[in-house]
Amino acid sequence: MGLKSIFSKEKGKEYRKVFKEQGFKGLVKKYGWKLVLAVFMYYLIRDSILYILIPYLIAKGLFGG
Repeated sequence: MGLKSIFSKEKGKEYRKVFKEQGFKGLVKKYGWKLVLAVFMYYLIRDSILYILIPYLIAKGLFGG
């Protein structure tokens, strides 16, 4: 299972459907912890870039000259 197949629109709809019907336990039971880890890492990396890296680069450019 590659990253593209994990984050495709069709899979996203399927994950949401399972989550709504069976909850978090059902989602983990059906797809495993690899899916949970992949989503966690995606948001960790995205938020690190948005809230740490970009402000750091802006501040370094403005104040570090």
